[in-house]
Amino acid sequence: MKEKILLFSAVLLLNYTAISSQTENSIVENIDTTNKKNFNIDEIIVFANGWKQPKTDISFPITSISKEEVLFDNPQTTADLLFNTNKVFIQKSQQGGGSPMIRGFATNRLLYTIDGVRMNTAIFRAGNIQNIISLDPFAVENMEVIFGAGDVLYGSDAIGGVMSFMTLTPTFSNSDKLFVKGNSVFRYSSANQENTGHFDINLGWQKFALVSSISYNNFDDLQMGSRGPKEYLRNKYTMRIDGKDIEVANKNPLVQTPTGYNQYNYMYKAIYKPTGKINVFASTHYSETSNYDRYDRLIRERNNVLRDGEWYYGPQKWFMTNVGFETNNVDWLLCNNIHTIFALQRFEESRNNRDFNKEVLASTKEKVDAISVNIDLYKILNDESNLYYGIEIVTNDVTSTGIDSNIVSKTITARASRYPQSDWSSYSGYISGDYKLSDIFKLEAGVRYNKYILNADFTNNLPFYAFPFTETNIDNNALTGNFGIIVNPLNDWIFQFNLSTASRSPNVDDMGKIFDSHEGCVTIPNPDLKSEYAYNGNIGITKLFSKYAKINLNAYYTYLDNAMVCRYFQLNGKDSIMYNEELHQVEAIQNAASANVYGIDANIELKLSSFIFSAYVNYQKGEEELDDGNKSALRHAPPLFGKISLGYNSSKVRLNFYLCYASEVSNANLPRDEQGKPEIYAKDNDGRPYCPSWLTLNFKAEYKIDNTWSVQAGLENMLDSRYCPYSSGIVAPGKNFVISLVSRF
Repeated sequence: MKEKILLFSAVLLLNYTAISSQTENSIVENIDTTNKKNFNIDEIIVFANGWKQPKTDISFPITSISKEEVLFDNPQTTADLLFNTNKVFIQKSQQGGGSPMIRGFATNRLLYTIDGVRMNTAIFRAGNIQNIISLDPFAVENMEVIFGAGDVLYGSDAIGGVMSFMTLTPTFSNSDKLFVKGNSVFRYSSANQENTGHFDINLGWQKFALVSSISYNNFDDLQMGSRGPKEYLRNKYTMRIDGKDIEVANKNPLVQTPTGYNQYNYMYKAIYKPTGKINVFASTHYSETSNYDRYDRLIRERNNVLRDGEWYYGPQKWFMTNVGFETNNVDWLLCNNIHTIFALQRFEESRNNRDFNKEVLASTKEKVDAISVNIDLYKILNDESNLYYGIEIVTNDVTSTGIDSNIVSKTITARASRYPQSDWSSYSGYISGDYKLSDIFKLEAGVRYNKYILNADFTNNLPFYAFPFTETNIDNNALTGNFGIIVNPLNDWIFQFNLSTASRSPNVDDMGKIFDSHEGCVTIPNPDLKSEYAYNGNIGITKLFSKYAKINLNAYYTYLDNAMVCRYFQLNGKDSIMYNEELHQVEAIQNAASANVYGIDANIELKLSSFIFSAYVNYQKGEEELDDGNKSALRHAPPLFGKISLGYNSSKVRLNFYLCYASEVSNANLPRDEQGKPEIYAKDNDGRPYCPSWLTLNFKAEYKIDNTWSVQAGLENMLDSRYCPYSSGIVAPGKNFVISLVSRF
């Protein structure tokens, strides 16, 4: 760890030296998009394929966050960046994580892209995932969230929405002298004794430009608020003393022990411009965490004794490198613009758990190598119509291993791996277009064809489980589409109507996983899975009042057919098997249900001189079928939540006072699966688990010392509320003082 800190400090020093010696022509570009005096209804949206469109030409709801907003928001992780928008709900099982929920869906029913490259892998699971924290929030140039099915443009998994992140883009010099700009952030927060350092620098010439970014985060154990349900308190934890696991009384039950971890991120991106209409680019990303404990598992009890001696994730590693080229306004026969990108990614993760006072640490480790090719083309047909089309090829190679380590004798033996040795491939092509019927009406339509192939070899696990198969193959295809209408009767009105479908093909996690899903149950492979389909409708209305007020309203409905859900199963005619030396009920992912979700979200914004007021509310309701034919609340449909804020902007000072809230989820309205997790919920008057409502008051401020330096400070959760967001296994931070020193040069 000391070596990493020294390396980080050295890089900062070198970069600072480079800045200090920059030439006079190193123009400072601080474009503040946050202090506009009025609203622009024609906001430009940049899709992952590189195409730019005014928001008035898009039939589905989308929100975006700029680099300047990221710097002011100053989040700990990208998961927190999403949560702070208060348009995406975030679940956390531990401090090192964050699993987004959008319109009743989460995890492998949402799609993540970074610089146009698909981040979803063949082992993205239905349970909560942590991959989003691998992306450094301070390296984000622009973030866009698409709400609803985005399958046509983005492919499989885009059922509930798409989160598209564009990282820092190199800027060229407009003269024959070197152009330098960048940002640095040094941040401290009190709730977890956080120390964060970030630095990025851009070097630009007329034909070549590069940007480099590095960040380091260190988080101690997280402290919860002092006012709230006593069930959330961490009264005891496990320590191993003299070869035995001992329950130790927590000196401060507000401190969630153990939850601390650290992380570092690195990014490098370069662009070469041989002509004015062609760019060639390449980039590399790397992220690595330390080990981090899964807190929601460590608070489970069995017979009033903590169940686990250890439960932690090994380092989460993500590497991506990509190369590609793009054109701008060429006059070719097949296109006016083309964007192509070839990417290689590697993901590594592991799980390690040991029962209380047991000697064997069970570990599984997964590696996924992902290769992808995207070719997207754009053609202007005439003044009224445009055509977008392209292909995507994705392959994933999954390697999974398992070992048992005796912490006393130090012996190591083989155990079943979490997944079979597998490869998963997707081949797809799409075509989409828009047509302007008049100055008022515009149509959008598109289709996508996707072919999926999955091959899995279970040979390595046959010594542990008597599967009636040694390998399996899945060959699926899906046809999806969308149709939209945009009506813009006046410059201050927009009506959006969108119908779309989306699909998700079984991946390796769905088909081949072996793990203990919850107390007394084990999930086993099922090679007979088929794709699930979603049918989505959205109506949106935006009204602008004299360019000083804006109201936006969206209503939607999604029906998920042939849904892949976990249900009771049998193996060789038996409903139970031995797993981890205990008899477990057998479950498997099956196409055994349907689900639906509907909701409404509304937003109002007012700008009067330097004051900005906004209010956002999100309501959604979802249901899914159960084995017995009854209905249960949809697990990833959070309760009503929202945000109200009042801000002030001037040339020197920016202030923001805001209130965040979420409503209660009673025991009767908890999903069936969640009712079986009493350790993460409070108890109602009848002693049953439920999720109380919560509200936080927060304040942030920024003072610009000069054109380069600014100081940011904030007080989050001023009332010191002890609350836990719905479905989360870790309690949210209590009163949290944040201070940052920010440089924009």
